[in-house]
Amino acid sequence: MDIEIGFVVAGLVVGFIVGLTGVGGGSLMTPILLWFGISPTTAVGTDLLYAAFTKIGGVFVHHKKNNINWTITGWLALGSVPAALITLWILESIKTDISHINTIIKYSLGWALLFTSVAVLFKKKLLDFSQKHAGDKFHSESRTQNLLTIAIGVLLGATVTLTSIGAGALGTVTLFFLYPLLPTPRLVGTEIAHAVPLTLVAGLGHASMGNLDLTLLSQLLMGSLPGIFVGSLLSGKVPDLLLRNAIAIMLFFVGYKLVF
Repeated sequence: MDIEIGFVVAGLVVGFIVGLTGVGGGSLMTPILLWFGISPTTAVGTDLLYAAFTKIGGVFVHHKKNNINWTITGWLALGSVPAALITLWILESIKTDISHINTIIKYSLGWALLFTSVAVLFKKKLLDFSQKHAGDKFHSESRTQNLLTIAIGVLLGATVTLTSIGAGALGTVTLFFLYPLLPTPRLVGTEIAHAVPLTLVAGLGHASMGNLDLTLLSQLLMGSLPGIFVGSLLSGKVPDLLLRNAIAIMLFFVGYKLVF
């Protein structure tokens, strides 16, 4: 295997940022792969499995710290996994050439990046808003809350399968509104636990369609795994507000460029 140092460095940088700030790897890695000239379909398919492998380690850590609400994870997966399978079926059923599918994914990716940038930039304000309305009626009605959680899962399943983005930043922010009194570490841990089966199913689906570069995947993991470890060690010790805002602005401009 010929090692392309650029991909290893990209994995290292993205892994470090994810470990340090918790910003979703997909929202960073997929645009980087497009910048390297990787086609949108291959970038999304490869990044989905990249996300699945990197988040598995996070599940073990968060489970050990009791930071995962497995009930919420189950309700999310009940919506997201079928939505992912349906989205994959639609992509496979589209009778068109690969260039049209690449175009669809590119525009979907652009909009996902725009929404993700807003979610990252205003995460604190969104959290404050959701906590302010924690006493609203639907927060005390488990049936309504469960149905809304499934609906969020459906939205995430389709978005993540189409763009590889949304499992992290968008998923956590949407959960803030449904479970505002749940501690942030448990929200983050719950979303990471949910992201593993979702990205794994979506990634394997894309792989079956030929949208996977195993060499590229191995080189990204070669850099990202140590990057995540170092970033996690420094998490909480390095002020990340400036970095988060810079990432949000960058994602916004990348998304804007893809859409317009």
